[in-house]
Amino acid sequence: MYDMTTRRHTLRLLAQGRSLNSVSKETGISRAAIRDWRIRIEPLPRLNQSAPCSGPADVAAYAYLLGLYLGDGCISPHPRGGHQLRIACADAWPGLIELCRAAILAVRPTGKVYVLQRQGCVAVTSYGRHWTCLFPQHAPGKKHDRRIALEEWQQEIVDAHPWEFIRGLIHSDGCRVTNWTVRNGKRYEYPRYFFTNKSDDITGLLTRTLDRVGVQWKQANKRNVSIARKASVALMDVHVGPKY
Repeated sequence: MYDMTTRRHTLRLLAQGRSLNSVSKETGISRAAIRDWRIRIEPLPRLNQSAPCSGPADVAAYAYLLGLYLGDGCISPHPRGGHQLRIACADAWPGLIELCRAAILAVRPTGKVYVLQRQGCVAVTSYGRHWTCLFPQHAPGKKHDRRIALEEWQQEIVDAHPWEFIRGLIHSDGCRVTNWTVRNGKRYEYPRYFFTNKSDDITGLLTRTLDRVGVQWKQANKRNVSIARKASVALMDVHVGPKY
């Protein structure tokens, strides 16, 4: 952890017109950390006094991982203490499996990630003593049976990295499909994004973030959000794209 004096000094060097590269080389502080300080200079709070943690090492990766966790993640106690974070990823999307693995390592660089094969899917798994600090939404039972709300520090990260959060949610519980319709006897095809989740709270986190970045959406039914407007689909293609 860097103290506030170091953080302010580093940002003053940037304010003098120095490049991110040169400041990083002079101070020995990573460019990723300096970029994060430009968004939020204060350290993230310690959330659990019985198991204090210093927050994610990479906040952009955390925003993505938070979306994955809210969709297909769970946290369970480990027999030797600590907890295991598990994100379920379908075998059909090997690129998503690697993105998930990379995000976990970016958030907790000192940890290890294991890919455990299950029937039709893999569980991307990491053991640690701070996962419940980083994901305070953890609790017994299914997410759609309890209230899901972000802590203030989590919302600040989502506000700073909205597209990463959206991408994580879509990669977990969403998809990009090609719809079609017939007009005047002619078939027309068009791309469309869907998000499906039983939790009204999680769906609300997505739709409020979509509103912030200018994506128009509709509630197709109780569990499905649809994004079909041409301009909004184009935005999603730039920042999210189909799973692979």
